[in-house]
Amino acid sequence: MQIDINADLGEGFGAYRIAEDEALFPLLTSANVACGFHAGDPTTMDRTIGLAKDHDVALGAHVGYADRQGFGRRRMEVAAADLRNDILYQLGALFALAAARGVRVTHMSAHGALGNVSAESRAVAEAVVEAGRAFDPDMVFLVMGGSALDLVAREAGNQTISNFIADRAYEASGLLVSRARPDAVIKDLAKVKARVVRAAREGVIDAVDGTPLKVTARSVLVHSDTANAVAIAQAVHAAVAEAGGTPTSLPKLLGQIQ
Repeated sequence: MQIDINADLGEGFGAYRIAEDEALFPLLTSANVACGFHAGDPTTMDRTIGLAKDHDVALGAHVGYADRQGFGRRRMEVAAADLRNDILYQLGALFALAAARGVRVTHMSAHGALGNVSAESRAVAEAVVEAGRAFDPDMVFLVMGGSALDLVAREAGNQTISNFIADRAYEASGLLVSRARPDAVIKDLAKVKARVVRAAREGVIDAVDGTPLKVTARSVLVHSDTANAVAIAQAVHAAVAEAGGTPTSLPKLLGQIQ
């Protein structure tokens, strides 16, 4: 059983850093790098790409709404054409900096509110997929399994990887619990480990209301901005090992060359 371990990284801005990226990279197989809209700037992006290259971690684009003040977690009304171009702009920025270091962009994921809305709304999912395919017709999308983004990408003929979020609670619908709730973020290491083991072995976790929820854990995400993110990543590593899995980057998971 091969399982990718990924995190959203490069989410600082200028002199400000909110995560321990350097400590997280040795624990990851893939990274999703903020592309300047919800967080990140050219120098932060370049530094993060360098870390990915140094640690042989697959590099992906983490695209979001143009909302630095709200860290991309506020829902926004954006016309489909504008959203497509906003995403293409972010992909292009990461591509240019990555190409300068001889690193290729292997996948993309949607951040925060864009991730939530594209999971629910087919129209928004179509704009995300159109942008990704315009950048690379063979783009791989890191998605919430069964979401609108997952379905639209697969209908377009693109590969998707179901991403189980280790440190976030889920609704019975399969969507994430709102961060407005105090139980939305899971910081207890034993609980994180137990749910990753169960997700990997059984394909099931308990939703926030106790309902058994089917999940696919081909890839497991750790939020870098969670206070104890490094310890959570270590717990995820231990969970993957306990479940009999092998940490494997997204390109290798898909049989591509990394």
